[in-house]
Amino acid sequence: MSAQTVAAPARRRRGVNLEKWGWLFMRGSGVVLIVLIFGHLFVNLMVGEGIHALDFAFVAGKFATPFWQWWDVLMLWLAFIHGGNGMRTIVNDYVTHDKVRKALVWAIGLAAGLLILLGTLVVFTFDPCLGVTDTSVLAAQCQALVK
Repeated sequence: MSAQTVAAPARRRRGVNLEKWGWLFMRGSGVVLIVLIFGHLFVNLMVGEGIHALDFAFVAGKFATPFWQWWDVLMLWLAFIHGGNGMRTIVNDYVTHDKVRKALVWAIGLAAGLLILLGTLVVFTFDPCLGVTDTSVLAAQCQALVK
């Protein structure tokens, strides 16, 4: 009989499988984003006067309610994390130089994080009367809010 070489079984890596969780996140966040985006579009474009009602006052009214603040922030967070994770996957697939790949992944993460932070600040600190002067078109509405 001849001796056959038997390959050793593949070893499983221990710890958290980040690629698996990233893959699962992309599927789950994609479904949630579809609901959030189409809900956003329906309310903004179809309800009431439709697209003709979209103006600064409409946005100010939406950002005055916690429900719409959280709706838009959740949409913002999921969109940037989903997009950043997708870009990370593309970089991992196509960039072969290790240092360049790491630098690009870090840049994507920092850009997504910064935009999430700034977008969240805009939604929760939005003040429609900030910087309105007496000669502004919004002066009467802002004075009515103060009283």
